[in-house]
Amino acid sequence: MIEASFSTTRRARRGMLREWRLHALSVFSLAVAFVCLGAALLVVTNLRSIEERWAHAGRASVYFKDGATQEDIDDLKKALEKVPGVLSVRYVSSGQARGDFGKAEVTQKTELASLPVEAFPSSLEVEVRPDMSDAELDATVGKLRQIPAVDDVETYQVWTQRLSKLVRGGVTAAVLLAIVVFTSVLAVVGSTIRLALQRRKTEVEVLKLVGATDRFVKGPFLLEGSAQGAMGAAGAIVLLAVLFFVVRGRLDGELALLVGVEPSFLPWHVALGMVLTGGLLGMTAASLGLRKLVTV
Repeated sequence: MIEASFSTTRRARRGMLREWRLHALSVFSLAVAFVCLGAALLVVTNLRSIEERWAHAGRASVYFKDGATQEDIDDLKKALEKVPGVLSVRYVSSGQARGDFGKAEVTQKTELASLPVEAFPSSLEVEVRPDMSDAELDATVGKLRQIPAVDDVETYQVWTQRLSKLVRGGVTAAVLLAIVVFTSVLAVVGSTIRLALQRRKTEVEVLKLVGATDRFVKGPFLLEGSAQGAMGAAGAIVLLAVLFFVVRGRLDGELALLVGVEPSFLPWHVALGMVLTGGLLGMTAASLGLRKLVTV
């Protein structure tokens, strides 16, 4: 059994080396298809990371009206510090908010950077437990909005909901793209294996004459198809990784600071899944391509 496996592997390797141009073209075509799929998965992965980060931001901003007195602010700060689930409360004056915004705009002279201090409302930055439920947070926000001195309360849940819709849209697009890619893999590998079989028609006929079984004849072609699919997916991951790290190196670090998440590459299990899926699809395509040419 082991000897037969080694024999099949040797014949498959010999066949791929003999017709390396044909197989190289197939692998390149598959790599292009898998790059599109990998890029979609990469976008979805990072969007999901941002969604999880903002869903568990653990903070809220309480903005005050222009007529709010310092006494109102101090009283609310003390009251919030006693609320269960609140970790800390920090007061940010209009001047501090203007100064923080100015630091972020040191390299950009925009109209926003020249706004007066009055354009930045004072606020209380409330840090809550990340595991605080939405119901508890909504109840607290509802009570805060009823206070006369409070103008608005921002919990970033709106952004989380928008990101959730965007992630769902990205997942749907990735699924549709996966169907297109899988169809392309089946078509490309199937055509390549059929062409390879035609070029080795004499070899196959000789093997059949000496009593070789169909399984013995088909074995190398199945391995070649599997290798094409796996190599195409692996090549796509390498190319995508190079492009990702080049682009990330050119991104402004303030973007990651703004969203709170560093851009990340595909998780290892996703990359491994792409390679295994490519190999499985390649073997399936080879089997379908040989079905009518090699009788079982």
